[in-house]
Amino acid sequence: MPIIKSAKKQARASIKRRAKNETIKKNIKNALKTFIKKPTATSMSKTQSEIDKAVKKGLIKKNTASRRKSALAKKAKAAGVKLVATKTVAPKATPKTVAKKPAVKKATPKTPKAKTVAKKPATAKKPIAKKSAK
Repeated sequence: MPIIKSAKKQARASIKRRAKNETIKKNIKNALKTFIKKPTATSMSKTQSEIDKAVKKGLIKKNTASRRKSALAKKAKAAGVKLVATKTVAPKATPKTVAKKPAVKKATPKTPKAKTVAKKPATAKKPIAKKSAK
């Protein structure tokens, strides 16, 4: 049994997390069982959704979810389930004519201008004569 206050809090939190994780896993198992009993497109979609939720919450890894969903699709194909797109696309609405707002010029902070100093023209340097060794 923890003695330190933060350790006690951590123990309580871990109990809550464990309970939440168990319910998510049970939801996946129940959805899978209902799909196996009666394979339909809606039950398959529900099962895939539960798997995706578990990935989003970090309960299972992405590749594990992919593997499970692939196996689910294989079972659905064997059962002859037709996958139907449930998402409907709304027809394009005509754009409303909205009066454009005039462009607002952003205020720039004023900085002191640097004084320009005229540079002197560079003078050509004479090459240094090499000393000859005698």
